[in-house]
Amino acid sequence: MTKILIVDDEKPTRDVMARILSSKYECLTAPDARAAMETLAANPDVALLMTDYKMPGENGVELLKKAKAANPAIACILVTAFGEIDLAVDAMKQGADDFLTKPITDIAQMEIRVAKAIEKNSLQRRVEDLERRMEESKAIDSFTGKSPAMEKVYAIIRKVAPTDATVLIEGPSGSGKELTARAIHDLSRRAGGPFVAVECASLPATLLESELFGAVKGAYTGALDRAGCFETADGGTLFLDEIGEIDQNVQVKLLRVLETHTFQRVGETKDRTSDFRLIAATNKNLAKLAAEGKFREDLYYRLNVIDIRTPPLKDHPEDIAPLAARFIKEYSAENGGAVKGIEPKALKMLELYPWPGNVRQLRNAIEKMVVLSAGGKLGVDDIPEEIASGSQEASRPAAPAPAAAPQTAAPPPPATETLAETEKSRILEMLAECRDNKSEAARRLGISRRTLHRKLNAWGL
Repeated sequence: MTKILIVDDEKPTRDVMARILSSKYECLTAPDARAAMETLAANPDVALLMTDYKMPGENGVELLKKAKAANPAIACILVTAFGEIDLAVDAMKQGADDFLTKPITDIAQMEIRVAKAIEKNSLQRRVEDLERRMEESKAIDSFTGKSPAMEKVYAIIRKVAPTDATVLIEGPSGSGKELTARAIHDLSRRAGGPFVAVECASLPATLLESELFGAVKGAYTGALDRAGCFETADGGTLFLDEIGEIDQNVQVKLLRVLETHTFQRVGETKDRTSDFRLIAATNKNLAKLAAEGKFREDLYYRLNVIDIRTPPLKDHPEDIAPLAARFIKEYSAENGGAVKGIEPKALKMLELYPWPGNVRQLRNAIEKMVVLSAGGKLGVDDIPEEIASGSQEASRPAAPAPAAAPQTAAPPPPATETLAETEKSRILEMLAECRDNKSEAARRLGISRRTLHRKLNAWGL
């Protein structure tokens, strides 16, 4: 039975109204605004608030404003004395759905007005629910793929988005971690607020700290008063990508912010607060790093409230066809619309390739193919050489194990190129291809810029 709440400081009045309406509704009563808000908190399914205007403490208009703020879907009827029509009209501007004047003598008219207010808000709730589901569909449509692995990710996104729970997204580079974070934000009550993304690996510890917390003038050489990401994410979502790269000292401060939502700018002693939701992402095994003492265990558990794992593309190759179709359409439109699809043999080669850079690498490969294509459908000849050779290698049947060599046999000749040398050659080739643009090279290789710099330093380059 639909619940309504009747608020009046005169007990006989509220009891009579409750008795009249109890044949159709479950009637709750309260003597004042404070008791009414307590009742609404305990009964979030109340459909209608019917309140007198003049009461001790807060009046009826103040009550309905609070009730609407707590539950925008609740219907509100204000009961005023005769001659207070201007007040009632103003109340409707404040959120009241209707008003009645005292004394209420037409019981049938009151019942009709109550039913209409409830029906109106019920329709509004259905419209809002439809809009919410449309937004959900829009957010999930930013992904491509209907494999079981991806459907599992979508299901978790839908469940966790309406909450404020901290989310940790784990997965290899290029597997869609930021896309997942944005979908959670877009489906949350914070969708109208900012989405602030920080790539932790691209900043040294000192700069990362001021980037997150902000700074005051003079805190360090060249420092000016500036808000950090925690402040700019107020009312929205803060996304920390590659959180496994954060310095241990910054980890301590981050833990405090997560626990209290208070922080201080660098060089400041005053506490500031921010209402943000945190989503973190990593391509590392944080649980392993925490066990090894390389990442704070308490911070790991604070981050890992909800865990989402974005799968590598090789684990859901059935999604390569729709992904390729989407990227071809996108880049063909950007380049004159000459490319109309992909031939089956070429698609098969894409499906056989292991894609170490995941969806990001596939997107880059398709862009290259479309830009260099003569038009029509993409064929085998359009596939980049490294992908074509990787596909052929993956499709080649495994060679039978060689027979055990006799004791007197000579040792096999050394490999012409070690794995480390192969990696170095590939990275240097990509740097040359990108004209020494390290950010672009790292993106195409599917690694972080920090990882690329570390390898180049190790090679003395």
